[in-house]
Amino acid sequence: MLVLVAPGQGAQTPGFLTPWLELPGAADRIAAWSDAIGLDLAHYGTKADADEIRDTAVAQPLLVAAGLLSAAALGDLAPGAVAGHSVGEITAAAFAGVLDDTAALRLVRTRGLAMAEAAAITETGMSALLGGDPEVTVPHLEKLGLTPANVNGAGQIVAAGTLEQLAALEADKPEGVRRVVPLKVAGAFHTHHMAPAVAKLEAAAGELTVADPSVTYVSNKDGRTVATGAEVVSRLVGQVANPVRWDLCMETFKTLGATALIEVCPGGTLTGLAKRALPGVATVALKTPDDLDAARTLVAEHTAA
Repeated sequence: MLVLVAPGQGAQTPGFLTPWLELPGAADRIAAWSDAIGLDLAHYGTKADADEIRDTAVAQPLLVAAGLLSAAALGDLAPGAVAGHSVGEITAAAFAGVLDDTAALRLVRTRGLAMAEAAAITETGMSALLGGDPEVTVPHLEKLGLTPANVNGAGQIVAAGTLEQLAALEADKPEGVRRVVPLKVAGAFHTHHMAPAVAKLEAAAGELTVADPSVTYVSNKDGRTVATGAEVVSRLVGQVANPVRWDLCMETFKTLGATALIEVCPGGTLTGLAKRALPGVATVALKTPDDLDAARTLVAEHTAA
């Protein structure tokens, strides 16, 4: 079974969209999406520097657009399941037919703006902890007032909170944690600090036309599959202020019988986790169009099977 996944914020790098815009029709598609959401995606994906694309209001639409564009470049695709990490869940909702592409871009534009406003209230951030035992790490984070905002599996937890709390973590790492790595994000996402964004997303979600998923949709909230479009959207709204449980998503992939996983552009993070947590599962990360042939081969193998 083939799983199609979409990465979350922090995966973006300057210029990463440049080679994708050389594909037939790609520039026109990006231009149409840019007009629909009032954001020049081509500029930010090709010419903007790291600080510009670190802006939450920019990064999130850019990631969803890149994911949709790279998936479309694969041609006809019928994965057995889809999922996305954090903002990647909106990309996955489009993969599953819950939202059309333009609706997904409009929703993520609202999400990015609302979360940027919430992040501006207090100086907050996120740091990845490499190594350690979750049973030791999570209580330690809570003792410091931090939230285990992303429980990613494969020995990785992302802590979120104020800059002071994150500085305290640097000085007082949980037992077994090898490194604490600050992430390229502008706030404590998936924590109570994002609560002001929830109401704005609820209002935007109320205007959406949704359909039930056409393929199995795996949710960040608890790793469970979701059968209705209404429930998918409800979870998209709530997840901005609640932890991402990617570890449970990967457990579900295993239960569903996943044998291959493709991560859309800008791929790498989720395939890295899968290589450690899902041994034996073939993976391809779409970083540039040069990766499309390997992905198409994987798709063909699973379509034939």
